[in-house]
Amino acid sequence: MVTRSVITGCGTYLPEQVVTNLDMASRVDTSDEWIQQRTGIRERRIAAEGEKTSDLAIAAAEQALSSAGIEGSEIDLVVLATATPDDTFPATATRVQQAIGMRGGAAFDIQAVCSGFVYALNVADNFIRVGQARNILVIGAETFSRILDWNDRTTCVLFGDGAGAVVLSAAEGTDLRRTGVSSRRDSTRTEAIAIFSMWMEVPHRRAPSAIFVCRDPRSSNMPLPIWLRFWRKSWRKPV
Repeated sequence: MVTRSVITGCGTYLPEQVVTNLDMASRVDTSDEWIQQRTGIRERRIAAEGEKTSDLAIAAAEQALSSAGIEGSEIDLVVLATATPDDTFPATATRVQQAIGMRGGAAFDIQAVCSGFVYALNVADNFIRVGQARNILVIGAETFSRILDWNDRTTCVLFGDGAGAVVLSAAEGTDLRRTGVSSRRDSTRTEAIAIFSMWMEVPHRRAPSAIFVCRDPRSSNMPLPIWLRFWRKSWRKPV
């Protein structure tokens, strides 16, 4: 008897706010035709003020559970692919775990940006194949609107906010098709577009900062700063 993973439920969530290509054209030097010819994109969704990545993920997860006909308590593992987590820690997946009423099992995030959901699906599939889980919630969720430079037409037209989820379940049988995911990455252009993190020294505080940079392959290796975010939390004064 062969154990394979099958998708038993799907769910999605998109924020209410719609930003069309015409809206983008009023912000930056672009047009609906220019965007569609190069990307096929007509519109994107933007998360509301206070709407976090976990909120999007939870909504998609609840829909996927309903589609699969199971309760959150029956889930053994939550794998959440995101590059825009609520916080550095705890993992955003743990907020999903709490929201769906899952009291056992495990929950963790995967950060692989655009290919994150594929990696998450691969991880979940392997958990099922080796018998460590029977039902796994796989989610991809992002709030990229929070880290974009809305004045840069080369990047701001590409991204939006949303979430998708599937329930992956174990199935036994000899007639199941062989499934699998083949992953490969070409890392020769790793820093072509990136967000670099750093630590900035503040009197009596250490506050995290990040800078979103894009390297121009036609010129030098100097990063071109696109976006800088700096935030503070209740960091204790060093003893």
